[in-house]
Amino acid sequence: AADWHEEGKKVILVRLETSPEDLKGMNVSEGILTARGGMTSHAAIVARGMGKCCISGSNAISIDYKNRQFETGGKIYREGDWISLNGTTGDIYSGKIPTQNPEMDEDLSDLLNLADSIATMEVRTNADTPHDSLTARNFGARGIGLTRTEHMFFEGNQIVAMREMILSNTMEERKRALAKILPIQREDFEGIFEAMTGLPVTIRLLDPPLHEFLPQDESSQKEMAETMGVSVEEIQEKVNSLHETNPMLGHRGCRLGITYPEITEMQTWAILEAALNMKNKGFEVIPEIMVPLIGRAKEFNQQAEIIHQTAERLFKDKGDRIKYKVGAMIEVPRAALTSDLIAEKADFFSYGTNDLTQMTFGFSRDDFGKFYPSYLKKGILTADPFQQVDENGVGRLVHFSAEKGRSTNPDIKLGVCGEHGGNPESIHFFHKVGLNYVSCSPFRVPIARLACAQAVIKNEKKIAKPERSAIMA
Repeated sequence: AADWHEEGKKVILVRLETSPEDLKGMNVSEGILTARGGMTSHAAIVARGMGKCCISGSNAISIDYKNRQFETGGKIYREGDWISLNGTTGDIYSGKIPTQNPEMDEDLSDLLNLADSIATMEVRTNADTPHDSLTARNFGARGIGLTRTEHMFFEGNQIVAMREMILSNTMEERKRALAKILPIQREDFEGIFEAMTGLPVTIRLLDPPLHEFLPQDESSQKEMAETMGVSVEEIQEKVNSLHETNPMLGHRGCRLGITYPEITEMQTWAILEAALNMKNKGFEVIPEIMVPLIGRAKEFNQQAEIIHQTAERLFKDKGDRIKYKVGAMIEVPRAALTSDLIAEKADFFSYGTNDLTQMTFGFSRDDFGKFYPSYLKKGILTADPFQQVDENGVGRLVHFSAEKGRSTNPDIKLGVCGEHGGNPESIHFFHKVGLNYVSCSPFRVPIARLACAQAVIKNEKKIAKPERSAIMA
């Protein structure tokens, strides 16, 4: 895809499913089509953030990598054939269909400014790069609710240092690799802080399972063996040892920072050093550090302590300070049920409703599409719970968590950074719960701003319901 883009060709990337290693190809593609996945799969989330057209989880296509083709409806489409995608309906068209880019005109801008004057919730964005941050800011985002630090490692050769860290056998080796990663992260954060000057930026610590970063093909494994001065067999053995049966419930999120506290230390240092650097250049920086996949208050407290200790070492080293916040990502049901304990030392909660929905239902967000049509047809579900928040289940957990959190910390800030943060129906529910903000991908910011205002008006209408006699009159 990258090679064709260099030649000036327009590309649609077709994959069984995407992974972070596909980011370069996704970035240069006009659209993305996957056979597996759903609303909150990697392809969907990343494409939404990039503003790319994406159809994720199209079970009707059969992909043949070896022959560079896919088949659907009895017809074969080969590499080089034209297809067109409609990301709204999920339709795939044979041939080339003319398209045009949407624009933010003056009338829409006026409407959204009016909406902001009515809304009580702010709209932030999920953005991982300075470019995405500026895009969202131009759409009216009031800060960043989620920056995923893992996506930064898949630019250029940055992944090599990350793999070196993961494949290290000792703390000393790991720290040497982390020393290479720190300036990379710091530079990325500086760009985001500059783009969002004067607005809060919530940066999530490393979240995905480590195996997602590892070289799976032989050529990449040979490259790592040469870089680290070890045998290919040793690299392969390490890769195999990190394989997990159910990685979404495995060694990821805060569990990484607890097992390897040096990762939390490095990321904290990179975030706050970047914040100090941009502050000294005249930018107003408001950093917020978020700990993912919390299930127990002890997990959060342990990670928060490392963050605060690292911050103090940095401030002493630099002879300067900056205010920052530390919060928890609430995406494990147990965390929602024990939010009063977690809130005692947390400055904010951000509800990761993608994983919270997955864990509450016991649905795999990547495989849900296989049986969702049957559930919809039989009336078991009336909407995709990964698209519109399940108010009676997941919603109750969010509501309960918000009340519990505020019972021990009345000043705690509450937001949503899952994909539901850009869904109007879900936004109406979050307004009723009393959250402070929703966060969504840059290109969903305008509709989220409008929905926040509509939620206020809808709620006021319910409160100010006229008397029956007035209706009759």
